[in-house]
Amino acid sequence: MWEVIGMGLAGEGIGPARAREQFLREGSVEGTVRSPILNSWQRSRSLGLTPEGCELPFRQDLDLDGRLVRAAVPVLDRLQSRFAGRNMNVSLADGRGAVLQRRFGEASLVRHLAAIQSVPGFVFAEQFGGTNGIGLALAERQLINVYGAEHFAERSQSSACAAVPVRDLLSGRIEGVLCLGFPLTDADTALNTVIRKAAGVIERRLLEQSSTRERALLQAYLDARRHAPGGETSGNGQLGELAESGLDWRDQMILREKATELITSAQRAAVEVSLPGGRRVTLLSRPVTSASGVEGIVIEAVLPSAHQRVAVPAEAGTPATSLAEQVLAPAAPLAEQVLTPATPLAEQVLAPAAPLPGRLHDAAPGRAVATARRPGTPGMPGATGSTAPDSAARGLVMVGEPGVGTYAVAARRRLELLSEASTRIGTTLDVSRTAHELAEMAVPRLADFITIDLPAAVLRGEEPTDPRSGLHRTVVHGIRDDCPFYPAGEQVDLRPTTPQLRCLAAGEPVLEPDLRAATGWIAQDPGHAQELLDHHVHSLIAVPLLARGIALGVASFYRSADPAPFGDDDRSLAQELATRAAICIDNARRYTREHTMVLALQRSLLPHSFPEQNAVEVASRYMPAESGVGGDWFDVIPLSGTRIALIVGDVVGHGMHAAATMGRLRIAARNFAELDLGPDEVLTHLDNLVGRLDRDEDTAEAAGSPGIIGATCLYAIYDPTSQQCVMARSGHPPPAIVRPDGTVTFPDLPAGPPLGLGGLPFETAAFHLPEGSQLVLYTDGLIQGRHRDFDRALDRLRQALAHPDRSPEDTCEAVLRTVVPDHPTDDIALLVARTRILAPHRIATWDVASDPACVSGIRAAVTRQLAEWGLDEAVFATELLLSELVTNAIRYGTGPIQVRLLHDRTLICEVSDTSSTAPHLRHAATTDEGGRGLFLVAQLAQAWGTRYTADGKVIWAECALEAPGGKPGAIEAHFDDIPAI
Repeated sequence: MWEVIGMGLAGEGIGPARAREQFLREGSVEGTVRSPILNSWQRSRSLGLTPEGCELPFRQDLDLDGRLVRAAVPVLDRLQSRFAGRNMNVSLADGRGAVLQRRFGEASLVRHLAAIQSVPGFVFAEQFGGTNGIGLALAERQLINVYGAEHFAERSQSSACAAVPVRDLLSGRIEGVLCLGFPLTDADTALNTVIRKAAGVIERRLLEQSSTRERALLQAYLDARRHAPGGETSGNGQLGELAESGLDWRDQMILREKATELITSAQRAAVEVSLPGGRRVTLLSRPVTSASGVEGIVIEAVLPSAHQRVAVPAEAGTPATSLAEQVLAPAAPLAEQVLTPATPLAEQVLAPAAPLPGRLHDAAPGRAVATARRPGTPGMPGATGSTAPDSAARGLVMVGEPGVGTYAVAARRRLELLSEASTRIGTTLDVSRTAHELAEMAVPRLADFITIDLPAAVLRGEEPTDPRSGLHRTVVHGIRDDCPFYPAGEQVDLRPTTPQLRCLAAGEPVLEPDLRAATGWIAQDPGHAQELLDHHVHSLIAVPLLARGIALGVASFYRSADPAPFGDDDRSLAQELATRAAICIDNARRYTREHTMVLALQRSLLPHSFPEQNAVEVASRYMPAESGVGGDWFDVIPLSGTRIALIVGDVVGHGMHAAATMGRLRIAARNFAELDLGPDEVLTHLDNLVGRLDRDEDTAEAAGSPGIIGATCLYAIYDPTSQQCVMARSGHPPPAIVRPDGTVTFPDLPAGPPLGLGGLPFETAAFHLPEGSQLVLYTDGLIQGRHRDFDRALDRLRQALAHPDRSPEDTCEAVLRTVVPDHPTDDIALLVARTRILAPHRIATWDVASDPACVSGIRAAVTRQLAEWGLDEAVFATELLLSELVTNAIRYGTGPIQVRLLHDRTLICEVSDTSSTAPHLRHAATTDEGGRGLFLVAQLAQAWGTRYTADGKVIWAECALEAPGGKPGAIEAHFDDIPAI
């Protein structure tokens, strides 16, 4: 049972115990045990360890009251309480593998265990203890389980453990290891969840300690301000006025980035920062020490008034006593929290701070800290060369420790590298060139050398069947040319134990911080490995080039000039760079064929022209994304009663599947629209359809075909007789409405859930659109993007639309010209409709009493109205239609009854009542006395149907404005098809 839990069983029933024996006899055990365990066994043997001779050193120089222990003690107490009475050993080790704390679920265990299992101070690093939880967690830098015979040492064969690294959330550095030890029979995978959560709490408590240190620095700064001369005087010098002086969020971001660098430099300085528009702000930095002895740096900003100039040293960052002394003048801290960008924190979990003057917002170390506003300052002492001013806007920008500032700068530089990589990798559709672009980006900013190996199939533009075979050295690039890597152009035959093939097999990066201990890498070619080590190559990250789940090769990042080994942050950065490059390499292989094919499918599924109608004047545009065609679509659908339906949708994703799904949704939307349903009902039907499609494709998805991953839609109905527009949306951006006076609004339309979630209602909203208004529907690719500011894009769209005199065609051109980015990352659908109205003199309405005797009066009134419109040729057919429809409404419906004629491109007859009973067409038998009325209506009208309203229903029939068939006698010919009476 324990072998199954430990995932040790593999091939032909060989378990860890037999595999270990075979391994110790120099036999091959590849594929029979988990790769982390096998790698650790190999490292242990290469270090000269033996199962009986794993002697653990004992250290006395332990920091038993350090920040790691302080953060972990409450967690260890909680674990001890949770495992009370159980044979459980809870250990906390430092970053060297030395045990700092031990807790036991059963207190009596400590009397029965050996010293190495019960006394703090023993070092369980892999180089001393072989394969064990603490040592392997440090080596693999991830959660590790070790069961029974998977331990290298004989003494641990009957036990099991789970161990996970504990990291500093700011630096990403491993601070220690949390380990649970238990009997082999008590192995339970649920313990992984427990230990992960416990390690996460310790990490957050470490962050709390850093936040407390920074709060102490801020308190010291405030105390210095309070005791400075004039510290309580009021004035106009508070930093909050910097924003009022014209500094927007972009300016503040520039100041924060420079402030982070000043904190990193850890020196007293005055630096002048140039802002857009030729403006300048002086940043002053000075040391500050908290009452507990924490040393940090305070950064203040000084923005001179119109009558003031601040002298700045010739070189930024040099000591400037006269300016730095100005920091002692009273100034108000920033009145809002400011965060330094690009820190590696995912979130902040902060303990309550001690009360400070004003409200102190939570802040992580190295981030800007803000307090509530205080009264400003009087005039600031002038530096050499300054004039005597009234005062200057100034205040606290940031306070932090230099080491934390270093982490923030490094994190920002990593983000800058990724941002630059997004533009510099994949500039061509050439596989080799894209691989070289990855190398040029990584050297020297991440690595000193890089090699890239790709299968021959990828170089030919094909999909590789096995990326671990047939590898060719495609790129060798580094800071110098004398490093003896395998040259480019040669085939590379790598062993399965090398980091390169291990990362391809696992699909995850492999980090070797010390190549001297990387036995798998050395075993590939010991002589060649020694040559590289002699050239000071000391650290490696092997990253698979994965694109869309396919391994296209491997990139190896080496470090030599930089003495610091690679860390986890470097591994994540290398993975991100390799992932972006892999996608570009795959695009180079597949882009042209797929793009052409999908674009042809997309355009064939979009409407080629719009139907003739008088309700709106319409124009549209579709633009595919540079990365491929997506699922954006639009449509214009005529409805009964001269109304028009406008619809825009977006299927998430790109490629053939998105385009095909778009076509299915567009056809379905047209079919639902033909039923004359309201916008909310149409979206409900589409929502159900997407849900069914998703469920139907579960089988296909399991076979490798992607399922529907989401869709949005906006559906609007405009009625030119009432100038009302009713619309609803499902997760789609709201439309823009351009009034005849040029006012552009984005109506507050209920968002609704995206299509496919199911069970959630959609809401409609109605708007009055005067004649000449423009209704602009679009997909999110027009205004959203990873590298675009949403508010700015929306403002540009508003400016492009604020020209009501433009035609819809001109509006589309203006929007594409001014709003669409140069390189769109998402496809864009745009639909512009300028409203028209049906003139009141072309609408006739009569109320009808529920009396069959009133039918003749309606016929007479209709005849007179048609004569006024000059439609004498339609009188006969219209009288017959209305007679049948009105008679049916009186007989089967409920009052009040209303008749309406609409003179548009066709003549539309409508009869409404408050009943929800719908008529049905049937063929009457020769002997039937009735049942021929609707058959007669169907023969005389070119279209007829029923639509439901909030008050009942409307039966409508549409007649052409010439005799059916276009020649005399055609009406009479229709009667030949009617069954005899």
